[in-house]
Amino acid sequence: MRKFLVAGAILMAASQANAALIAGDIAFTSFNADEDGFSLVAFVDIGINTTVFFTDNEWNGSAIGAGGAFPLPGENYLQWNTGASVISAGSVVRFSKVQETTLSASLGSFSRVTVAGNTNYGIANSNETIYAYLGTSATAPSTFLAAITNGNFATDGSIANTGLVQGTSAMDLNGAASYTPDYAEYTGPRSGFASFTDYKALVANTANWNVDTTNGTYTNTIPNTTAFTTVAPVPVPAAAWLLGSALLGMAGLRRRKV
Repeated sequence: MRKFLVAGAILMAASQANAALIAGDIAFTSFNADEDGFSLVAFVDIGINTTVFFTDNEWNGSAIGAGGAFPLPGENYLQWNTGASVISAGSVVRFSKVQETTLSASLGSFSRVTVAGNTNYGIANSNETIYAYLGTSATAPSTFLAAITNGNFATDGSIANTGLVQGTSAMDLNGAASYTPDYAEYTGPRSGFASFTDYKALVANTANWNVDTTNGTYTNTIPNTTAFTTVAPVPVPAAAWLLGSALLGMAGLRRRKV
């Protein structure tokens, strides 16, 4: 019986790790238009050989980079594959130098997807939106996971019909300000909470970010890649549990006597 229970637990863990990602399961934790890179945190385990696409080509509400208000077919498409290992919840992955042929990721494999007409591989220091998504190909999104912009979602890449929500799974670094940041990085807590879900609101709040307001130079700035961790809930001491059970039992006896 014990063997079956252990096997079931292993199968359940494997199933959870390979479950399809949904919006908010990952979030951007840095944005660097000078170094042409970004980083993200996984709030859930990401299964082996999962492919996530990224693009800074604008979504127009129904397609990427095609017609509508955002006819910009010449920008970047990237793909990240987790490889043979599960990316554990709390892991922070850094993606760097996406405009170069030597682009890299700190975990998994990272490469450019060749799309006809695409030659603009850098991340712009203004009016730029980056999307992370699943899809049958880089140009055919099926599930949007996260987005981040140093412009705004009204004019620089829509989140309409993506399932993303500004301030939750889509980050607007600019807010109501007039500046367009070259660099931004989450600087809030990465430990002390019982669930990875507890970090989502913190990461989505720009008050917990260091956002460039001077259009400084951040070419050599390396973002914080410290993993997010959780703490186990405080167990109820056995004596307290027994006392509580005894009190409940006594209360039940009194009710029956009445």
